Amino acid sequence: MTTTFDASDLKVIAFDVFGTVVDWHSGIAAEAERLLPGVDGKAFALAWRAGYKPAMKSVMARIAAGEGGFTLIDELHLSILGPVLRDFGFDGLDEARKRELNKAWHRLPAWPDAVEGITRLKSKYIVCTLSNGNIGLLTDMAKNAGLPWDCVLSAEVFKAYKPDPRTYLGVAGVFDVAPGQVMLAATHQDDLASARACGLKTAYIERRAEFGAAQPKDVSPVAANTLHARDIVALAEQLGC
Repeated sequence: MTTTFDASDLKVIAFDVFGTVVDWHSGIAAEAERLLPGVDGKAFALAWRAGYKPAMKSVMARIAAGEGGFTLIDELHLSILGPVLRDFGFDGLDEARKRELNKAWHRLPAWPDAVEGITRLKSKYIVCTLSNGNIGLLTDMAKNAGLPWDCVLSAEVFKAYKPDPRTYLGVAGVFDVAPGQVMLAATHQDDLASARACGLKTAYIERRAEFGAAQPKDVSPVAANTLHARDIVALAEQLGC
């Protein structure tokens, strides 16, 4: 599906990162198999990622109740990791290897189209991250995968996690533009819906294999999105880059 729209006023393209720009499933699976001999890396990756939304919901509820402060995603990932290791029979893993495994999120591989697509978009737009990942994580990831961001923006900057409006509107504030001059590019429809509610343009990026080739994702177009692209290079083409 290719859609055209008047992009003359568009200034910033902000990217969701996990799943949209980098392949967390294959990256975590490979690191798990390297550090945990005999483990089913694909199943381990899915289990670790499955703990993210419940853990994030709990953190946000505690903050709303005034019972805790902002938590870095590195710390959240580490808190989820313990029970997953136990479930897979690795509860005796020493602390050093546990922390090395947790750093796997810093070393995730980019999807094959990501670097070229972002580079092309940079020729016309400011391109940045908008992720719940913390700044150190996102910066390490960019260095490792060669991601050419103009700027790394994170929930850590705004002390609020997506889908809090402060994150989406925060991008517009950082660059002193109107919300409608910002586009969120993501492979998650709930993220895009929250961005649209704040007045941002939205671009859906197909990542059929986000959860692995054995669990293909529905990537059907949603009419409410401004653009729908098979990958980031295709998004650049649609925007004339």
